[in-house]
Amino acid sequence: MDTVSELGLVWAKLILCGGAIAVAGTLLTRYADVIADKTGWSGAWVGLVLLATITSLPELATGITSVTLADAPDVAVGNVLGACVLNLSYVALLDLLKRGEPLFRCAGLEHMALAGFGVVMLGPVGLGLAIAQLPLAHGLGHVGWYTPALLLLYPLAVRSISRLERSGLSIQPGRVASRYPDMSLRKAALRCLAAAAVVVAAGSWLPFIATELAASMQWTRSFVGTLLVAFVTSLPELVVTLSAMRLGAIDMAIANLLGSNMFNVMILAIDDVFYVRGPLLGAVSPIHAISVMSAVTMSGVVIIALLTRPTGRALHLASWSGVALGCVYVINAYLLFRYSA
Repeated sequence: MDTVSELGLVWAKLILCGGAIAVAGTLLTRYADVIADKTGWSGAWVGLVLLATITSLPELATGITSVTLADAPDVAVGNVLGACVLNLSYVALLDLLKRGEPLFRCAGLEHMALAGFGVVMLGPVGLGLAIAQLPLAHGLGHVGWYTPALLLLYPLAVRSISRLERSGLSIQPGRVASRYPDMSLRKAALRCLAAAAVVVAAGSWLPFIATELAASMQWTRSFVGTLLVAFVTSLPELVVTLSAMRLGAIDMAIANLLGSNMFNVMILAIDDVFYVRGPLLGAVSPIHAISVMSAVTMSGVVIIALLTRPTGRALHLASWSGVALGCVYVINAYLLFRYSA
């Protein structure tokens, strides 16, 4: 097989994998809406716990496969951090598509806590990358010191946000009525699991496609992992977010994106456990620190926008907060493409 045919086959695999993830992500939204209706959970809680966990399964499957079978730690780390930046850029897309009342004026205040915990969890990752080559970077056995920190922070964040909701301090626009009144909770849960299985299978295939693509295009694994693989594994978040927005479930859409970021960062700790050669962040390119800082900056923009509730739109299209999110994403992508070694 000639080089052009081999390259075409690799891109075809990537498109096939992305298509499977996108279709499964669409189905996940429908069944999550049914589960929310049957259980009485709020849209934000469903977005944080159910959708964020399920839509992050591609990152989890890709990460574990990358650090074990594919021996591509840069793909694992780049995938997670790139997905975080992408998810925050999807908030900008929501802001652009939202008609009527601006996005940040109708979103629940509890999302500030989600974005804030995301920043706190990114802190150990950024520090871990910065001091990766120093003796104090080593933790317990082959895992880095940041792994136990992340494994403790995630459940703490979920518990804190749960208490916030129960306290009545969150602002909800009202739960969206189910569009599937004839579907039982059991049937919705089973179909949700089936869609999740498709997501896991496609996510497990991705690292091998990424490795082939990096070799064929002569791109670095850190670049491929952060931009291309991250985009494919983030397709469920994009599909779920757009589907939730069509249903009018704005809080579910935003909580899915910000909750996915929290879960994604915790995935780095799981990847570190499976990477037995030493601390994971010590085996990857320091270029990933750019994505960490981009995600922190974008999370800060979201927190400020939720707090100030801006009303104006740039060119009558998106708020200045949305424009800022988009600009940071473009700068992040350029720096990774330009300086990945």
